[in-house]
Parts: sequence; C-alpha cells; structure tokens
Amino acid sequence: MARKKRPEHHEEHIDETWLIPYADLLTLLLALFIVLFASSQIDQKKFEQIADAFNAAFTSSGNAAAILDKNQSMVEPTKEQYLEQTESMENRQAHLQETAQLVKLKEEIDKYINENNLSDKLHTALSGDGLMIRIKDSALFDSGSAELIPESRRFGAEIAKMLLGIPQKVVISGHTDNVPISNAKFPSNWELSSLRAINFMKYLLAQEALPPEKFSAIGYGEYRPIAPNNTLEGRSKNRRVEVLIMRNYKM
Repeated sequence: MARKKRPEHHEEHIDETWLIPYADLLTLLLALFIVLFASSQIDQKKFEQIADAFNAAFTSSGNAAAILDKNQSMVEPTKEQYLEQTESMENRQAHLQETAQLVKLKEEIDKYINENNLSDKLHTALSGDGLMIRIKDSALFDSGSAELIPESRRFGAEIAKMLLGIPQKVVISGHTDNVPISNAKFPSNWELSSLRAINFMKYLLAQEALPPEKFSAIGYGEYRPIAPNNTLEGRSKNRRVEVLIMRNYKM
C-alpha cells in the first residue's frame, strides 16, 4: 500500500502594505519638526502659510517633501523680507496704540461736550485720517465775521488743554456755505474761511504751550460741503470749523 504523501508546509506570506502609510506618516512628522523649528524665527503671516501647507498635506495625496519645496521661501525669508515684515508688524502695533490714545481723547472731549450741553455746537468723529472735532460757525463767529465771540473762547480754551501733549499734527480748516460774500474785507468765501481757521488756531496756541510747528490752518470756502446747500439746515451744517488731529500711523 502506497504511503500517503504529506502536504508540504508553506510559510504564510506577511502582508507589508502597512509600511507605505507608515513611511508617509514618518515623513510628515519629520517635516513637521523641521518646519516647527524654522517657524520659531518667522512671523504670524508665515506661520499661517505653514498651517495652510500642512492642512493641504493631510487632506491630499501630496507628500511632505513637495510641501517643503513649495514653501521653501517662507522658511528662509530674505533680509529685505524680514525687515519689511518687522516694519509692518511695528506699524500695526503703533496704529493700535494710537487708536487707543485717540479713542481716549475722544471720550474726554465728548464728556466735556455732554456736561456743558454743547452737542448742538460741537461733534467728534474718529476715522482713518484721525480724530475730527467739528464746530458750527455760530459757536465761534457772528455771521460774515472772522472774530471769535466770547462764548467760543470758553470752550476753545478747554480744547487747547486737551490738545496739550498729543504727538500728532493738527490741521484747522474753515468752511462756508455756497452763499457768495463780497465786501471790502472778504472778497470771497475763500478769505472768510481761511481767516476763521487762522484766528481759531491762533487762539488755541495762545492758551497753552502747544507746539506751533505741529499746527496748520487752511480755508476751503464752499468747496468741501458735508450737506446739500439747497436747504437752510444744509447750509448751516456746511458753515463750520474743523480741528483734525491727524494720525501718525495709517493702515
């Protein structure tokens, strides 16, 4: 009787497909450590670029080496780029600090306006150009005149105190409506608005030790209206003097 032949024993083949994603993971981790080390010397903008790059890596089939090659310039910024980014960050910080200073000054002026019932004569507004103090002409002058009335001297002195010590330049501008004026003293609204701005500026400078080199005055006549000139109310709004505390840092 023939002996039954035993089946030969074959070793089971080990599945090594798991090595591929494992190797990709190690590559990504290596790239992560490299970029984290480099990011300790770069700014927020470049950190966001790194984050975007890694987000793309984990949501696509691309490999880490390609990411590093694509963003090589962000890991090693040039000296010019570094200086430009540093200056931008410093300017942004200075802008925020200046905004906080102007907001505080605005609150101080608004408090004075409310406590003295001057809201119908004075108004403040903060913009990208700076802090504006807008004053109706009737609070400063008689009609057709550039001489300050007694009431204006009272709050003019208070405004001068609030301007003391500020680091910004101040521009004082005069404005009129479109009703023509023509007399021996004021041939046109240009002269009236200019002299009103100059007289108010001179009064402010006479009240406190304000630096004259930071102040300037200009007359715009009827050519910078803030309301239509076809109504009494609109013309009343256009007749004004504006004190603009100009920003040193703009975004």
